[in-house]
Amino acid sequence: MSKEWEGVEAKKPLLVAGNNKASSIWVVVASTAVAVAGSFVFGISVGYSSPSQEGIMRDLHLSLAEYSVFGSILTIGAMLGAILSGTIADWVGRRCAMAISDVFCIIGYLLIVFSKNSVWLDLGRLSIGCGIGLLSYVVPVYISEITPKNLRGQFAAVNQLMICCGASLAYALGTCITWRTLAIVGVAPCLLQLVGLLVIPESPRWLAKIGHSGALEEALQKLRGKETDISEEAADIKDFTEKLQHLPQSKMLDLFQKDYIHAVTVGVGLMVLQQFGGVNAICFYASEIFVSAGFSSGNTGMLAMVAVQVFNHGSYAVFFCFSVLTDFTVSL
Repeated sequence: MSKEWEGVEAKKPLLVAGNNKASSIWVVVASTAVAVAGSFVFGISVGYSSPSQEGIMRDLHLSLAEYSVFGSILTIGAMLGAILSGTIADWVGRRCAMAISDVFCIIGYLLIVFSKNSVWLDLGRLSIGCGIGLLSYVVPVYISEITPKNLRGQFAAVNQLMICCGASLAYALGTCITWRTLAIVGVAPCLLQLVGLLVIPESPRWLAKIGHSGALEEALQKLRGKETDISEEAADIKDFTEKLQHLPQSKMLDLFQKDYIHAVTVGVGLMVLQQFGGVNAICFYASEIFVSAGFSSGNTGMLAMVAVQVFNHGSYAVFFCFSVLTDFTVSL
């Protein structure tokens, strides 16, 4: 009898640990889902100008040059937002930075909805650009800082997946609703993210950076499960953050030192070549490009492009779910 009782007692902690891991992974999944709502906004913003071109030019009597400014000014705003993104995220935290970006996007879309001329239209697009520039930094950073090491790569890749899904949705919906209604659709994920940010935990690494060790352990415990021993991971985060803060502050000119110039040239060069490939021009003006290529309607071409993207996105989604479940099962 005693041996049977010992066997039951020996198995019980394993069952508790298994259930605890199962519950904790859903906290990470939910937090990631809230974060990538911002990536979805990014995608909708990139895809917005293509299906809206004909309607906006007709209703607001814009020339092709004026509409080109509207489409391209998003990039200027994104550049401004990206430049300030690191400072904002370090100053107010990852969650608050995402909230600020949502406010920029909501203001931008509302300006577009109620615009009567190109000035308000451009200001709205510029505001959206600032918002997605900030999102482009803070979302992947937040995801990488809350996920376990063995799942970090898969979860971080969801950021790009949701950008593509957002653009595809904008292309598809733009073929059947007006440009003002499509702008209202762009507000929806911003509002959803603002609500979700109220319940998800802050990044433990940012909390360590500002010296809130108690809040760090509380957030990490929520992410890893109530019964999980987080002492080792919390100590590693504190140790890494302390060492990082003691490093000398780098300056912009340090990038041009002989030791780093090769890596900087390769990294910046790849980004420049990506832009020279014309991907933004295709995303912003896909409808007009398909018409120029001989399609009877820009909508037909956009729907064909969406069909291809949906297949690619679906394949990745299946792979993502399989890889996460595999890693999670192995960890159990």
